[in-house]
Amino acid sequence: MNKLKTFFILLVLFACSNQKEKDLEIDLIDHVTRQLEYAVEISEPVRDSILTSPRTIVDGELKLVRSRDWTSGFFPGNLWMLYEITGDEKWKEYALEYTLPLEQEQWNGKTHDMGFKMFCSFGKAYKNTGDEAYKKILIQSAKTLVTRFNPAVGCIRSWDHNTDKWDFPVIIDNMMNLEFLLWAAVETGDQSFKDIAITHAQTTIKNHFRDDNSSYHVIDYNPETGEVENKHTHQGFAHESAWARGQAWGLYGFTMMYRETGMTEFLIQAEKIAAYLLNKPGIKDGEIPYWDFDAPNIPDEPYDASAGAIIAAALFDLGKISADGKLYTEVAKNILESLSSEKFLAPVGENKGFLLLHSTGHKPHNSEVDVPIVYADYYFLESIIKRNNFEKTE
Repeated sequence: MNKLKTFFILLVLFACSNQKEKDLEIDLIDHVTRQLEYAVEISEPVRDSILTSPRTIVDGELKLVRSRDWTSGFFPGNLWMLYEITGDEKWKEYALEYTLPLEQEQWNGKTHDMGFKMFCSFGKAYKNTGDEAYKKILIQSAKTLVTRFNPAVGCIRSWDHNTDKWDFPVIIDNMMNLEFLLWAAVETGDQSFKDIAITHAQTTIKNHFRDDNSSYHVIDYNPETGEVENKHTHQGFAHESAWARGQAWGLYGFTMMYRETGMTEFLIQAEKIAAYLLNKPGIKDGEIPYWDFDAPNIPDEPYDASAGAIIAAALFDLGKISADGKLYTEVAKNILESLSSEKFLAPVGENKGFLLLHSTGHKPHNSEVDVPIVYADYYFLESIIKRNNFEKTE
């Protein structure tokens, strides 16, 4: 009888816990919806045919960027995700309004960031509307992206700037653009898109990672021979330090590569990166990373909420495909809970409409330090969707 009583008590507690989580989820979605309504409201008067999309806050003012900026696809992506969450047609209309100005970027071969720009915007437009015109734009964008692939190196070139410093730079961020190529391979039947994505990822495993499974930011190659010339961490504290967002990009990128290809080597790499991250103080408990894990003045260093959001989004996926999935999912939930707290989630009607506080873009250049940044919001929303989808399948 005592055992039966205990069982029913636990059942009631479990039900109450689940109801509390559902109530908190409803509150969070309401908060996000009202804040993005505010974001659109204050963006509209300052947008024009040149400056298309919010990126951050500079000196207290909203900063919008041109379509060619690598972050231009994230805000339309945020609007598309809110449409997916709410089903409210007005978000679809807003999303299209911010997506369509990026159409010209399908021909821009001077950037490796086609995934960020075009797949986050037009990719979601095609997913949510089925409009073949958007598919055509995406396929041309993928064709433009692969013109930057160098077979001798085995990678897609990242930056074209600072030619005095690098010959053929490849950044860990570039892993995030490979999902776009894998999509293009499926949609077109052209295997070369997939081959390039796989080769780039395999080359990255070979050269980007240290013995402790942390990664450099930039690997510079000889474009003729493919030999490694330099290993740098351009946006981190030092070349041998672990820039937090770089580790997040790697985790997300290799988790995605396994999810999309089923190739075990990518799962192994993702799990190695996850092990590195989860061994860092506080991460298992959901603490948000500082901008560099080796920054000298922790805890008196800026956070990077964007790194936390990317890690959470990646761990929700890794939680579905790894033998250690339960651990990864719990950590993802803990991080998402931290991002949803008053410390990181901006009050409605403040923060120029951005959702999250305390991201860091490029601290060594004193650029975008401890400010909201649009891609933090993007992966925060993605994490919310992934958590919701995960819980529906439990």
